[in-house]
Amino acid sequence: MKPKESNPQLIRGVGLWNGVALNMNAMIGVGPFITIPLIVKAMGGPQAMLGWIIAAFLVMCDGLVWAELGAMMPKAGGPYRYLQEMYGPKWGRLTSFLYVWQLTFSAPLSMASGCVGLAGYASFLWPSLGRQFYTHTFHAGSFGLSVTVASYTFFAMGAVAVAVILLYRQIGLIGKLSSFLWAGVFLAIIWVIYAGATHFDPAKAFDFPPNAFTLNSGFFTGLGAAMLVAVYDYWGYYNVCFIGGEMKDPGRTIPRAVLISIAFVAVLYIVMNIGVLGVIPWRDFITPAKPDANKYIISTFMQQLYGGTAASIATILMIWVAFASVFSLLLGYSRIPYAAAVDGRYFKAFARVHPVHRFPTVSLLAMGAVTAFFCLFTLADLVTALVVLRLLIQFMAQIVGVIVLRVREPNRERPFRMWLYPAPAILALAGFLYVLIERPKSLASIISAIIVLLVGVVIFLWRSARLREWPFGENMPAVENVQ
Repeated sequence: MKPKESNPQLIRGVGLWNGVALNMNAMIGVGPFITIPLIVKAMGGPQAMLGWIIAAFLVMCDGLVWAELGAMMPKAGGPYRYLQEMYGPKWGRLTSFLYVWQLTFSAPLSMASGCVGLAGYASFLWPSLGRQFYTHTFHAGSFGLSVTVASYTFFAMGAVAVAVILLYRQIGLIGKLSSFLWAGVFLAIIWVIYAGATHFDPAKAFDFPPNAFTLNSGFFTGLGAAMLVAVYDYWGYYNVCFIGGEMKDPGRTIPRAVLISIAFVAVLYIVMNIGVLGVIPWRDFITPAKPDANKYIISTFMQQLYGGTAASIATILMIWVAFASVFSLLLGYSRIPYAAAVDGRYFKAFARVHPVHRFPTVSLLAMGAVTAFFCLFTLADLVTALVVLRLLIQFMAQIVGVIVLRVREPNRERPFRMWLYPAPAILALAGFLYVLIERPKSLASIISAIIVLLVGVVIFLWRSARLREWPFGENMPAVENVQ
């Protein structure tokens, strides 16, 4: 039996391979092409590739959680719906509200990181983009956010605007466009892998420093920092869950799209990064010859192997890759405030759907605007804030919730059941806790995320009191009365 349609306004027009393309576009953004130096620095050598390998296993475990939930509840909004049903009519209201609350920060952080990375590669082609007009560091909670206004800032904001324009159309056309964008992503990955394989030097790739694998506190702290960046780079494997209401045969296509995309991307990442380390010595990532070289590491890689023209072509492909990721993420995230608004739990304007093409107009435009604002911050700040906030408020609550739902409703129809349950859920939870805690200065970022969480709880309680909802009453407001 196929799951019922979640909303008759949305069109189920995305099939398996278009779904895989949407996921992989979201996963293979600019992240893996600029984070190699960050991961190498975290562990001080090529042993940092352990971060990629262990993180791949971790996200596969979490992917099984998403696969079960996505197949069982194929609705627009994804986790917003899951948290409601997993925690019940009372606590589900709080957890789903907090999810939308953190999404106000985390979704634009994610997309802005892609746009900032895109602009960094563009500065290889046009060095004048590096011209800075203003820079300042603001302290938010326990860590600082560095604001920079430069020429590349406006380039990043322009990328957001183009993505919004392309997404302002019917979902079936978007599925085809995502496959077209994926073709450029695939070309870029294959070229980097080929270049690394044909010029591979094992002496460089496996030039481990002394005591590289000594299992001391420094090793485990460095591994946690490397895994945090790797988890960020893998994220996006759940993108089809956000548009569950627009997937064809979701009980089959959503789990397959999630797991296939993780498997493909894990292999591509590991092979690609080992290949790059086999050409560029790892010490060059820690002390680059040029100050901005780490912003466009693949351009430097191609320039070293094939010269300036090849480096320029590679740079254009990197910009393509980053844009494809932003495009896919903006598509998925824009459906979540829409789903909350349809339920009467968010501003009613976000429930508006385009009269012809049937997509959430206000939600798409609002997400684009906030993403453009976050392009003012540095990539390192965006990545750290994003990962800690999302793990603490969303991912771990979702993992616990899938177990809660199994206990409470064991006979519920599940088109896909997590393999080896509950082992993947437990391993994913333990892995994410490790990434949160076992890092340099981890306490500062955790405290900041907790502050965001507590503010969200206060807003939820204030709103519930005003509308006489749980825990202050049981009245359920009509959609049109929620402002």
